[in-house]
Amino acid sequence: MSNPTHRNGGRILVDQLIAQGVERLTCVPGESYLAVLDALHDTDIDVLVCRAEGGAAMMAESYGKLTGRPGICFVTRGPGATNASPGVHIAAHDSTPMILFIGQVERGMRERGAFQEVDYKQFFGGMAKWVVEIDEVERIPELVARAFRVAMQGRPGPVVVSLPEDVLLERADVSDAPRVEPAEIWPGSPDIKRMHDLLHEAKNPLVIVGGSRWTSEARNALVSWSERLELPIATSFRRAPLFPADHPNYVGDVGIGPNPKLAARVKNADLLILIGSRMSEMPSSSYTLIDIPTPRQKLVQVHPDDQELGRVYVPTLAIQASPVAFCAMLASSNSAGEASRPTTALAHREYLEWSEKPAATPGDFQYGDAMVWLRDHLPEDAIICNGAGNYSAWIHRYYRFRSFATQLAPTSGSMGYGVPAAVLAKRQHPDRVAVALAGDGDFLMNGQEFATAVQYDIPVIVIVVDNSMYGTIRMHQEREFPGRVSATLLKNPDYAAVARDYGGYGERVERTEDFAPAFQRALESKRPSILHCILDPQAITPTMTLDEIRERALATT
Repeated sequence: MSNPTHRNGGRILVDQLIAQGVERLTCVPGESYLAVLDALHDTDIDVLVCRAEGGAAMMAESYGKLTGRPGICFVTRGPGATNASPGVHIAAHDSTPMILFIGQVERGMRERGAFQEVDYKQFFGGMAKWVVEIDEVERIPELVARAFRVAMQGRPGPVVVSLPEDVLLERADVSDAPRVEPAEIWPGSPDIKRMHDLLHEAKNPLVIVGGSRWTSEARNALVSWSERLELPIATSFRRAPLFPADHPNYVGDVGIGPNPKLAARVKNADLLILIGSRMSEMPSSSYTLIDIPTPRQKLVQVHPDDQELGRVYVPTLAIQASPVAFCAMLASSNSAGEASRPTTALAHREYLEWSEKPAATPGDFQYGDAMVWLRDHLPEDAIICNGAGNYSAWIHRYYRFRSFATQLAPTSGSMGYGVPAAVLAKRQHPDRVAVALAGDGDFLMNGQEFATAVQYDIPVIVIVVDNSMYGTIRMHQEREFPGRVSATLLKNPDYAAVARDYGGYGERVERTEDFAPAFQRALESKRPSILHCILDPQAITPTMTLDEIRERALATT
């Protein structure tokens, strides 16, 4: 712990960020935390000034996904805080370490309904892991260190720290807190042995990996273990980089619209091993793949948070452990595999068949072919970012994630995530390609962060897939209320022109054959770029048109 120095609260706070190894943060400036902004002026912390608090918070969340350390975001009080709430919600559902620092009214003005006053404990209480308001300048080191620990430890998640303006201006002699590292939760040897006993008894086991607190070393250990035991490995919704897609033991991802053969394998498995995954609504196909509360499969659940073990499904064996510690134990175990598991090779072939060649869809631009081109031509370590919308179904099905930490996407299904995530990813890894995919409705949720990319010369490539509608809602609308279109049509700007007006590179793509050269030109421009791709509205999913969905709905009414 460093020697005390006489500093104001803003300086004390920033010094705690430095002590915790913070290299960059995002913000939208506000008068409620001017003392922090002033203290940041004298540091080497990379401060990304964003155009809206939602984008800033999503950038911070994506940093947490990439690094395993909390992403840091500063916003001002009131509307600044409420605008940042989508990022907090994503971090909560995605188990991502993140700390949102919020300016607050002076202590003497609280409970009066002062200008932009919000009770943050009430507003964020059901969303964040912990919400704290720092009332004494002397407690800043203590509470900031605790915020880092809470954000990372157990099941990671968001922490909200409220900063009354006068606390940031007060001065104190206080020591800095030491750097915080999360405690690893190690499984016991008897648990590992019992799990392997269950594996040796099983004829059709399946491992599903998900969640956070992974590292590339843990992933490598998982791969080696799967090879020794010839185990089929699936990934949970939007966690595809946790296992290499080109490995013969990979059998696909369980998410929205999974391969029906993989869904059947989950149902018919005699042993399921969930590592880090909660198997919530999306990966469980609306809780239909595993019976609640007692699965018909034998179930081993591995999770770092005791509150998640058995929360939905009663496990045969519950193991409280982080993926890092659990996979390290797998690496050190001397377990031997079965003589052969031919179903693993079969399941991998089924995955390849499911993901290899897209079916033709209406229109001159075949989005599936463009996705396959990206799969075949992007570097293995390229980072793919997306928000929510039907356009993401093509990513999940046809792109193959081979390297660790190459997908940034919200399991919470939040729109507007891809662009800010890609900006942060490219800033964090300037030597890697960062691509954001967004629907036309999705892009305009946080597309203003393209201006942030231009301001800091961050050459992301944004692919806007434009079908002039909120496609997912229109799909559901046609299924539930066929032919009654309401509130889902969109009239869009020329996104390529928007890119150029912001100071970036932009092209409009209307035919499949124009996509690859346009992407190459965007890459070679070394500027933030937007490719505005026009998708026929009928091409609503990789396999069904809007008319087919409507006709099927009408036939059943």
